[in-house]
Amino acid sequence: MTSNGDHGLGGEGASGGSPHADAFSVFAEALDLAHASDVARVRALAELGWSALREARRDGVRGMASDMELRSVAAEAAGMARLTDRRLQGEIDHAMAVIDDYPAVFDAWVQRRIERGHVDVVVRVGAGVPDEVRDSFAEAAIAVCERDVPSRVRAALDALAAQLHPQTFTERHKTAAAERCVRVFHGSDGMSNLVANIPTVIAAGMLDRLTQMGQSVKDARVEGADGAEAAGAVGVHADAVASPAGTDAAPDVRTMDQLRADILGDLVLGGAPVVDPTYGTDRAGGLGAIRARVQVAVTAETLMGRDDNPAEAVGAALIDADTARQLAGQVSEWDRLFIDPVTRTPVEIDTYRPTASMKKLLMARDQHCRFPGCQRAAIRCEIDHTIDHALGGHTHIFNLAHLCQRHHSMKQFTKWEVRQVGGGILEWTSPLGRVYREDVPIPSVCFTIDTADPPRSRAGAGKPPGGPPPF
Repeated sequence: MTSNGDHGLGGEGASGGSPHADAFSVFAEALDLAHASDVARVRALAELGWSALREARRDGVRGMASDMELRSVAAEAAGMARLTDRRLQGEIDHAMAVIDDYPAVFDAWVQRRIERGHVDVVVRVGAGVPDEVRDSFAEAAIAVCERDVPSRVRAALDALAAQLHPQTFTERHKTAAAERCVRVFHGSDGMSNLVANIPTVIAAGMLDRLTQMGQSVKDARVEGADGAEAAGAVGVHADAVASPAGTDAAPDVRTMDQLRADILGDLVLGGAPVVDPTYGTDRAGGLGAIRARVQVAVTAETLMGRDDNPAEAVGAALIDADTARQLAGQVSEWDRLFIDPVTRTPVEIDTYRPTASMKKLLMARDQHCRFPGCQRAAIRCEIDHTIDHALGGHTHIFNLAHLCQRHHSMKQFTKWEVRQVGGGILEWTSPLGRVYREDVPIPSVCFTIDTADPPRSRAGAGKPPGGPPPF
């Protein structure tokens, strides 16, 4: 599939050709503008990265200083673009890789021989290609991309990279296995994708075991149904066999996909891993005792069942009201915070470290990192003195705020400045003088659930035992 950049349709088409000629002409102009804009954006992003590196190295300083300068520049640019600084820094890194490492690919894109999607795939696949064969890979990759659309070139590029790589597949696998990881990508309707980058044989084995377990559940379901039919034949009420005595549980009609997902959740949240260093003693092991923690923010009205608005798994995404109430019902201890709704009367101590009550108050107030746009949950953040304690800053509710490690370090080591203007509101000033106001999140009830039992759709789900705690 080739493109030479000539999108003109000519006067002949406009006068007696396609009735859509004018519309296609407008679309072609839009494609030209989008292409020019994309190229200009990549160049500008790369220039931001180069500028940050030049500034960091001006006095011969490298390492952490370079990273902090790049973080600072990314945060400034993110404010301009209304994106998160993490995403913007990723775009800067990608733009520098395209122009610095793949100049031939970049030129082919500028000339409209390939599309932006091709460039992204080439850079992604080429990340594992050694420097000494990168130019050869790039030239061959361009030829592959010119023949097909971006969504269909990945396999061919993978094969090309494998052919050119001087290392054996076994050697590369060892390197790749060292980068194994687990990530979460949040979706809509209270759902997320949990993605594990692990060796293929482990992934295949996990899927097989989950399938076997799911099949066992299905077999038990069939056996239960057969037992109910047999019981009916001898005059025993079928419900007494299909369900345990004294229960009214609904029949299990989950599909295999649903069973695999539920079993995976049970194993991760409630199982003791084989890698537990204390496994094999006379107890379950230290890792088996660890329970998942999820910070949930929910309004009092939703918690009490007065509405069904979604709650928020802080730092993640929205969850449905029934799940939030079900999780709330599993919390054994609640701390009520009495705060003046108008003045939010401050609490202050003379020591450096805030008290447990102050930490809970701050967690309920902040919910997440207080740098503009950052959604890292408060339970994964550090409590920072806005005015440093060593410089006379008090351990006071309105001189404390949650910052994630990234933005805590950026506050310390770059020219970004922050001050609290009252009511827990933070005002950040960038190195260029731009001001970003970080308001206090919407007031809500906040709790952290330690759970080994993932919520499922069951009869009566959403009705926590005993109901929500009294307020």
